Amino acid sequence: MQTIKLDQDFSISDQITVADIQTLKEAGIKVLISNRPDGEANDQPTNAELAAAARDAGLTYQEVPVVLDTINAANVRDFAKACKAGLKTHAFCRSGARSSNLYGLKKLMQGEPADVVIAGAATAGVNLTTMPAKFASVIKELTESFTSLPLQHNCSILIVGGGAGGIAVAASLLKRRPGLDIAIVEPSDEHHYQPGYTMIGGGIFKSTDVVKPEAQVIPKGVTWIKASVTHFLPESNQVVLDDDTKVSYERLVVCPGLKLNWDAVSGLRESIGKYGVTSNYDPRYAPYTWELVQSLKSGTAIFTQPPMPIKCAGAPQKALYLSADYWLKQACLDSIDIHFCNAGPVLFGVKDYVPALMQYIERYKAKLDFGHNLIKVDGPNQTATFATTDANGQSKQREIKFDMLHVCPPQCAPDFIRNSPLADFGGWVSVDPKTLQHTRYSNIWGLGDGTNTPNAKTAAAVRKQAPTVAMNLLADIDNKNAVASYNGYGACPLTVERGKVVLAEFAYGGKLDPSLPNWILDGRGPTSLAWILKKTLMPSLYYDFMFKGHEPLVTLEKLKQETAINN
Repeated sequence: MQTIKLDQDFSISDQITVADIQTLKEAGIKVLISNRPDGEANDQPTNAELAAAARDAGLTYQEVPVVLDTINAANVRDFAKACKAGLKTHAFCRSGARSSNLYGLKKLMQGEPADVVIAGAATAGVNLTTMPAKFASVIKELTESFTSLPLQHNCSILIVGGGAGGIAVAASLLKRRPGLDIAIVEPSDEHHYQPGYTMIGGGIFKSTDVVKPEAQVIPKGVTWIKASVTHFLPESNQVVLDDDTKVSYERLVVCPGLKLNWDAVSGLRESIGKYGVTSNYDPRYAPYTWELVQSLKSGTAIFTQPPMPIKCAGAPQKALYLSADYWLKQACLDSIDIHFCNAGPVLFGVKDYVPALMQYIERYKAKLDFGHNLIKVDGPNQTATFATTDANGQSKQREIKFDMLHVCPPQCAPDFIRNSPLADFGGWVSVDPKTLQHTRYSNIWGLGDGTNTPNAKTAAAVRKQAPTVAMNLLADIDNKNAVASYNGYGACPLTVERGKVVLAEFAYGGKLDPSLPNWILDGRGPTSLAWILKKTLMPSLYYDFMFKGHEPLVTLEKLKQETAINN
């Protein structure tokens, strides 16, 4: 334990042990604050063990567990409450960084200028110079009063996010109870059919095929608030918008999607869209993928997949399969060295689909480079750098020259979610995995890619999440308990060649959950029927069914039955 004294009544340190508690007591400490969640390391004492030892020593033990990147205003307020005025307090985490930042943010909340807080910490040997920029949104919420902001709208049900989740849940609610007072907050003028991005990169769809005006997909009778949310104020049932107005609600549905974190890979933002560097994860670059595929006759093509979670975990493979299928038909595949560089240890997370996929990996002569995480792209020199782990567990870096590099960028929750009271330790909206109700605020629900449910982040998941949220929200309005349960359903149509798709459908735990009987469509192998579904029927299912509140395969009884089967 290395203790640093930040003021006469407050000190911080790295992780403490049970034996350290007596030392802290002898130093006059009266209150211990743990800022570290349980289970971060195998050698870490549990909070229960430390709390028991503190109690035996006559000390007060408080838990305010946080992850540094997701500290929010509610965490700081909880930390401030845990610090008892006039009592010597000691806070700890793994290294002391979380505790020192919480201390600094508490000081800012209490009115001290940032330069004074930073200078005081520096005197003690703690560097907080990056704190104001890193937690700008949190500081704004802590130091500025939102009470004076004008209320621009009040509604019964507010939906944050006008993507697949937001539109589908609004339609599902209105189908079950017409006339509901619903508003959607969404800043974009365009709605994108994201499952079509891969098809653009494969030369099957055009960019115009996946875009509709946002106004065209918002259900009739729903108010569209064209803005972005900057802060959630769940204690007062309000959100703050980027135009410095507020919207109040009785019930809130949060479906913000996720963030493509291009800056997590050094040089990627500067290289994407040129130098042979592309990505089907962004509609701006998917057409460039198809250009590269058509022009490449020989050389090295790399397809990357970062650590989970990502949306549509099969998409990095889809790009590989469609590209290789074209090269095979152009009789140039033998001249192209294909690498699938996956940060994970397996080709696909549900083993039942791996045999069929491996047949195509072998057909296209692709090299599987597992444990390869892309960390740097040098576009001008066409070099990709990967962090790898060798057979002895030693970390090292590997550089691979490329002629074409298809990147799946690392992904995380949006910033306005990560630093909000709605987030879990990973930054995602924290919901019950079955009811999709928030774990702390009973009048809030979440769905889609931005939640912490352990299912595949796919548009297909929304098909069953939206009615689950709708049924449970309406039950809450009627003063009833949750009635519907989401079983973790997700689907990934893996386009292994033009005209063939391996249709992976699965629930929580990787259990197979096919929508159709195997005698009609066995998704464990490539089929032409699944290709027709992917290319022709799924866009219609998306716009004409999900977005209209039509749910032919989703009923309350079906949701209950599927959840029982998969438990």
